[in-house]
Amino acid sequence: MGLQLAWSNEQDKMEITQELIDLLDRALQIAGQAEGITEGEVALTFVDDEAIHELNRDYRGIDRPTDVLSFAMNESLEEEPEIVYELEEDEELDDLTDVLGDIIISVDRAKAQSEDYGHSLEREIGFLFVHGFLHLLGYDHQDAASEAEMMGKQEAALAEVGLVR
Repeated sequence: MGLQLAWSNEQDKMEITQELIDLLDRALQIAGQAEGITEGEVALTFVDDEAIHELNRDYRGIDRPTDVLSFAMNESLEEEPEIVYELEEDEELDDLTDVLGDIIISVDRAKAQSEDYGHSLEREIGFLFVHGFLHLLGYDHQDAASEAEMMGKQEAALAEVGLVR
């Protein structure tokens, strides 16, 4: 099966091009390889600030929009998000065990942050995607050491696909 990227677009503020998806898929493969992850599926959804605000409020108790949310399939929250997967005709329930989790990116936040940081929107979306992927694997940035480790891993993957500042 390999490491797979499944994506959907639930916003209308930015066209999601195949070039962007291909770039994110390459970043996923590189970050996955660096972490020894060769199997699984990552579901990526592009949303606007309103949608991510609602998710952030409902699942994290934070009443404001954020840039990226990650929901790992192996995490146990008090209240798991209700994520419904429809089986394709040739797909079996066992195939879902390879789902690593969901990453939701606010295109509104990504646009604003790319302007604030002075780099491309593609770079910011790539950063948020790899950041979300590392969260799916259990990385966090609660202290300076873990933040530095996570940042180093993100920057290494992004540099390999040409998404530098």
